[in-house]
Amino acid sequence: MNVKPPALVIGAGGMGAAVARRLAADYRILLVDIDVQRAADVARELRLGGARVDTAQCDVTSPDSVRALAGRVGEEGGMRVLAHVAGLSPTMGDFDRIVRVNLVGPALLTEALLPHARPGAAAILIASLGAHIRTFDDDVLNALREGASSLNLPDQLRRLLGDAHADPNTAYQLSKFGLLMLARRRARDWGARGGRIVSLSPGIIATPMGAKEFESNPAKRRLFELSPQKREGTMDEIADVVAFLASAKASFISGTDILVDGGLAGALSDIPFGDMRPTRS
Repeated sequence: MNVKPPALVIGAGGMGAAVARRLAADYRILLVDIDVQRAADVARELRLGGARVDTAQCDVTSPDSVRALAGRVGEEGGMRVLAHVAGLSPTMGDFDRIVRVNLVGPALLTEALLPHARPGAAAILIASLGAHIRTFDDDVLNALREGASSLNLPDQLRRLLGDAHADPNTAYQLSKFGLLMLARRRARDWGARGGRIVSLSPGIIATPMGAKEFESNPAKRRLFELSPQKREGTMDEIADVVAFLASAKASFISGTDILVDGGLAGALSDIPFGDMRPTRS
């Protein structure tokens, strides 16, 4: 009997469900969400298509909850893939909450799950085009680099930015750039276990969360107008890239970011757009 290797998908929203569906062809899935009912609903749908899916509840901002999830993964024999999809857009939380969910959570998880990574394991962290279109001071970058897994990171960033600039949009861009830095910084640790870690930055993607951003965030509408392909990407297109990065075909890709944005970041490099310009690495 051919037993599929295990893959964790963190986040059962629209993008998470698409990623789980795509990975289910090659892996048995542990679908993780803070909302256990949402995870159960998605799992039920995937099982109808023949997928092997279990579920788990986890609050990625809680060290205790993360340790409990890591313990379960260890008891079940480890993991081959970690796809961290969960995150908040600028309209879904305040500065502190967005930083904690989008960056502190993935930092805690990649650290706690590393001991349970099987040889050849791959961690894929979903970042964003937003990580590529704004620059930050060195003090802020150092805080992101050194304190990604600290529950006090939002307070530290707020002090560095000033309360007037600690808004949800900034939190989103900071947290997503922090994911790029996290993948780069932890490549050595994952490599020591025979694994890899990368970030993936989607551009404007048609998701339920993205639809809400179009309604309330004028900047996103302008970005769409500047997009070379004049369309949104699809969740399936992102899921296909996740599957590639998880596979042996990407075995030499680690510690870097994969930008999947239809050329929008390149277009913005030639168009004045306020603070929305390619960021330094």
